[in-house]
Amino acid sequence: MKIAPVLAAMAQHPGRFEHRLVHTGQHYDDRMSSAFFQDLGMPRPDYNLEVGSGSHAEQTGKVMMAVEPLLQEFAPDCVIVVGDVNSTLACALAAKKLDLAVAHVEAGLRSGDRSMPEEINRLATDAISDLLFTTDRSASENLIREGVPPSRIHFVGNVMIDTLLTHLPAAEASGAQRRYGVQGRPYATLTLHRPSNVDSHATFLGLVEAIQRAIPDLPVIFPIHPRTRSRVEAFGLERMFTRNLGEAGIYLVDPLPYLEFLDLNRGARVVITDSGGLQEETTMLGVPCVTLRNNTERPVTITDGTNRLAGTQPDKVFAAVRAAAASVANASRPEKWDGCAAQRIVEVLLAAF
Repeated sequence: MKIAPVLAAMAQHPGRFEHRLVHTGQHYDDRMSSAFFQDLGMPRPDYNLEVGSGSHAEQTGKVMMAVEPLLQEFAPDCVIVVGDVNSTLACALAAKKLDLAVAHVEAGLRSGDRSMPEEINRLATDAISDLLFTTDRSASENLIREGVPPSRIHFVGNVMIDTLLTHLPAAEASGAQRRYGVQGRPYATLTLHRPSNVDSHATFLGLVEAIQRAIPDLPVIFPIHPRTRSRVEAFGLERMFTRNLGEAGIYLVDPLPYLEFLDLNRGARVVITDSGGLQEETTMLGVPCVTLRNNTERPVTITDGTNRLAGTQPDKVFAAVRAAAASVANASRPEKWDGCAAQRIVEVLLAAF
C-alpha cells in the first residue's frame, strides 16, 4: 500500500527510473500478500525472498542475508524502504553496509514506546537514512530533535492516502458491505494483532468483552490475523465470537483483500484497531476510530483526525468505543494528505540523483 503509489509516480517519468521490486516474504499469507499486489495493480515482484516467520532477530537476519546479493548485483543508486517492519530495518542496514543511499518513506513517526519493535525499527532506520520522507510536520520535528540535518528531511505527505484515494471507487464497487450482510445498517470493524494485546489471555479477553459491552447491538467484522487466530484457539476463546454473519456480536473472518476491507471501513459506524495504518485511513474517511494502545506514532490522527486513544484497560476501552460509536466524526484533512505524496517523493529523487 505504501510502495504502489511510488512505483506509479516513477512510471510517469519514462526512461528516468530503473527499479527492482523486492518482496521479502515477511508477510507470506496469500490474503495478506499476493492479494494486495492484485488489488493495487502492482507488478509481480522481481524478487521474493520468502523469509517467512521467526523471531525478530531471525527475520531481520534472514532478510539481510537474502537481500545483500541482490543489492550487490543490481548496485542501485538508492534503496527505498517503507514503514517500520523488520524488513524495513533489515534492507536499510544491508544497503548502508554496502555504502548505498537509503530513502525511508514514512520517516520520523514516534510513539515514544521503545518496548514496541516497530519503534526500534523506526529509530534505527531513520538514523542511517539519507533521504527521510515524512507524513506530517510533527514527524519532521521529531527528526530534527534527533539531530537529523534538515536538508535530508522532506515533508511530502502520506503515501497511504495516495493509495486510498486512488482505489476508493474500486473499493466501493467491491460489494463487501453487501457480502458481509451489513450494507445500509450500523456496524463496526475490528483488528487486533499486537502481541501486547493478544498474547495475554486476560488482556485479550478483557478487550473482547469491553467491545461487546460497548456496542452490544452492532455486528463487528473482525478480519483476524493468522497469529491472532492461533491465540484465540490456544486460549479457547471461540465461544466469544458469533457464528452468524451480520448479527450482533464479533464475527471472525479471514484476512481481507485491501479493497474489501476499505469498503467495510468506509461504511463503519466505528473502527476499532491497534494498527497504525487504520488510524490514518479512518481520518481520511471521516470514520470514528478507537485505537487500543497507550500511545500512537500518528498524533495527527488525533489532533486533526477521528482517532481516540483508548489504552487497553477494559473500562477505558468500553467508554471510548461507546462514545465513538455514538459520535459524528468531524475531521479535517491533514496537510498534504492530498493524494500527491508519491509524486513529491519522485521529484525529490529526481533532484537528488
